[in-house]
Amino acid sequence: MAESLGVAVIGAGMAGKAHAAAYRTASALYSPVLPQVRLVSIGDVNAEFGSLAARRFGYERNDASWQAIAEADDIDVVSVVIANSLHREVVEGLLAAGKHVLCEKPLSDTLDDARVMAEAARSAEARGTLARIGFTFRRTPGIAYIRDLIRNGTLGNVLHFSGRYWTDYGFSPAAPMSWRYKGGPGSGALADVGSHLTYVSEFLCGDIRSISGGRLTTAIDKRPLPLSAVMGHDHVAVSDTYEAVENDDYAAFNAEFASGAGSFEVSRVAAGHANSLQFEVFCENGGAKFDQRRPNEIQLFLNDGHGSRNGYRQVILGPDHPYIAGGLAMDAPEVGFGQNDAFGYQARAFLEEVAGLSDAESLPRCATFDEGVRNMELLGAVTESALNNGKKITL
Repeated sequence: MAESLGVAVIGAGMAGKAHAAAYRTASALYSPVLPQVRLVSIGDVNAEFGSLAARRFGYERNDASWQAIAEADDIDVVSVVIANSLHREVVEGLLAAGKHVLCEKPLSDTLDDARVMAEAARSAEARGTLARIGFTFRRTPGIAYIRDLIRNGTLGNVLHFSGRYWTDYGFSPAAPMSWRYKGGPGSGALADVGSHLTYVSEFLCGDIRSISGGRLTTAIDKRPLPLSAVMGHDHVAVSDTYEAVENDDYAAFNAEFASGAGSFEVSRVAAGHANSLQFEVFCENGGAKFDQRRPNEIQLFLNDGHGSRNGYRQVILGPDHPYIAGGLAMDAPEVGFGQNDAFGYQARAFLEEVAGLSDAESLPRCATFDEGVRNMELLGAVTESALNNGKKITL
């Protein structure tokens, strides 16, 4: 095991800051078995954003290019949290320089690029360099607990999954143009939040066998250009010049699993739903519900054979559930858990694998680039279905 690991984050936006904060807390989660984690650099082409993030989260410096991070001898581990279209060039360059890479989802903006990235990752791993993708919601205790209940037979075989991920960052026509509104069909809400919903569904229900009923809709077809740099979903002053929106505000589709079927809906124009990942999974012995707005609980129904008193009950998450015991400074029932904590568990898992901890003594590993390709194949199937009047696409 190395004496220390130098960390950098490329991208100082909303998700980039989540990664930066996660590395800061990762070594304090669970037993102190990691080498020293050195917070080295925040990289961003906007020097002001990079400098502010570096100072806020205690990183030694900020860099204005990914190449500077790739060339730096004091950096070992890099999170890539930038526009999807930039992932391939940056990730390939970092892997060639021997850096361990954790890439945000989706893996890229095109399936062809994602497959090339996965091949680069396999080649890098043969040389001892890791490349992983962040499927953050796998780290949510409630979701991981529902998976356990399915896998251990408490809930039993899945019959039906119903999921939706509604956001509202784009519901206002005055929301400024950004990279999120550019790209081909399926690169909008489907890629942004539909990527989360699809990997969560397979995490719980197993592989999706086919997609049908695909639909993509653009509700707001033009956006004003911003008058200053835009970070994340921020709204800034805009000009009176508009550009066309190129991708989807809303997507819906159906899926067939090896066991059971599912329905999916995602949106970035769902007013009043800032970050609403919700799903219900119905199984042979009962069902479970999860709502990201109430991440410290799940709703659980276990059939006891007495219809007159059957029903859902609230289960408050605590140290008996995944990730919480030892993973929160105050790991007591009803203390609370949020999405930011999931980024901490993700960073910890990646650092444990980089440091050489075995599977047995580590958190569940982060997803591979091959799993990232699989996720993009699902999104591609939804897009293909939508462009062909809902045609069934077999995977």
